[in-house]
Amino acid sequence: MSSSDIFIGETIGTAILILLGGGVCAAVTLKASKARNAGWLAIAFGWGFAVLTAVYTSAPLSGAHLNPAVTLALAIKDDDFGNLPVYWGGQLLGAMIGAALVWVAYYGQFHAHLTDREIVGGPGAQATTSARVKAVEAEEPAAGPVLGVFSTGPEIRHAVQNLATEIIGTLVLVLAILTQGLNDEGNGLGTLGALITALVVVSIGLSLGGPTGYAINPARDLGPRIVHALLPLPNKGGSDWSYAWIPVVGPLIGGAVAAGIYNVAFA
Repeated sequence: MSSSDIFIGETIGTAILILLGGGVCAAVTLKASKARNAGWLAIAFGWGFAVLTAVYTSAPLSGAHLNPAVTLALAIKDDDFGNLPVYWGGQLLGAMIGAALVWVAYYGQFHAHLTDREIVGGPGAQATTSARVKAVEAEEPAAGPVLGVFSTGPEIRHAVQNLATEIIGTLVLVLAILTQGLNDEGNGLGTLGALITALVVVSIGLSLGGPTGYAINPARDLGPRIVHALLPLPNKGGSDWSYAWIPVVGPLIGGAVAAGIYNVAFA
């Protein structure tokens, strides 16, 4: 694979991943969406199908890493770090493109949601407990009311636990990929491998996603968070940069640990 193939493949694949994954979050979250309140099962399976589609599309070009933690783990496993910057660059760019496309696809819903007084508070808001809670959430400088469409955040803010959760979830994902995903020729995930990996992502979401929203991918979280900070969304609130390091550092640690386990137990 050439550097250009890697960069293009990772950009396209990660863009598709975030478009479909972020899209299901928007569908479930935004008030004027037909799928609003569809629940956690919809999110978990939506992200799993997003992985399946993205991997199947981009594998012929780049091997479909789509995740800096996966790329780091493979570099450690093979002791080859030469293409690491190319992979990471494509993944971050693709994640940002995918997040911007979610905004385009749900443009009207974002505007309706973020100008609804029950969501953002202010004059005209109903005097109900629900409205007051939502108003407080919207005014919280750390995380705005639609940040969850773009990036992850903890239900209980505890840095050590949040970091550990991301490490554990990513370890499971990457170890599953290393043990059954990439073939010896480096041609990427085959069709069955893509399906298995997608189902692993669904399993992680259902089992380990509750505490932090399971980023398990630094580009998936950082790229859309940057887009959230840049987009002209009304009443969007903060991008929670104080938390942003956890879904970056945690998955990278998890990927490195998974590679170490693979080299000791499976190589």
